[in-house]
Amino acid sequence: MLLHVAFWVLAVVAVLAGAAAFMVDSMARASYSLAVSFVAVGLLVLLLRQHYVGVVTILMMVMEMAVMAVYMVMFMGMNPALMPMSMVHDNRHALAVSIGVFVLLAAGVLLVPWPARRGGPPADVTAALGDGLMGPKMLVMSAVGGVMAVTVVAGVVLAAHRTRYDRFGDDLRRRPADDPQPGGVGR
Repeated sequence: MLLHVAFWVLAVVAVLAGAAAFMVDSMARASYSLAVSFVAVGLLVLLLRQHYVGVVTILMMVMEMAVMAVYMVMFMGMNPALMPMSMVHDNRHALAVSIGVFVLLAAGVLLVPWPARRGGPPADVTAALGDGLMGPKMLVMSAVGGVMAVTVVAGVVLAAHRTRYDRFGDDLRRRPADDPQPGGVGR
């Protein structure tokens, strides 16, 4: 009984937080409401005893939102990230496409003849899932993940031609900052 209650509470949280991503008025609030939605989905997957997928979903979303927060502060400062903005563009077409996709998916769920299950689940569902997703390329994909992380960091370092050390000196104590173009937070 407790699992049923937890399932439905998490399902409602996931849907409401996902909808909130389009109703709140700032990029930061939308990002964090989306994170709450995906964490609730990850917890739902954990309740379904798919431990690997549930934990990966939660870790992925928490890390994605942490990276998003770093980028918002680094490139925008927190004030622009919290400024009002619309997270929906071209409302009429977006609503029409959303309704059309929903009707198409619902029709598929209701009208497609689903096959009968044959056999039982494997002894180790997580290993079978990993083998099904990656097959023999698991080691390659693990290495690609590290390369992608290094690429993102290198891209940010190369894109930021001046850092806080250039502006404030090696000990970060130069006041006022040596900005070639005045403006921004420290006008």
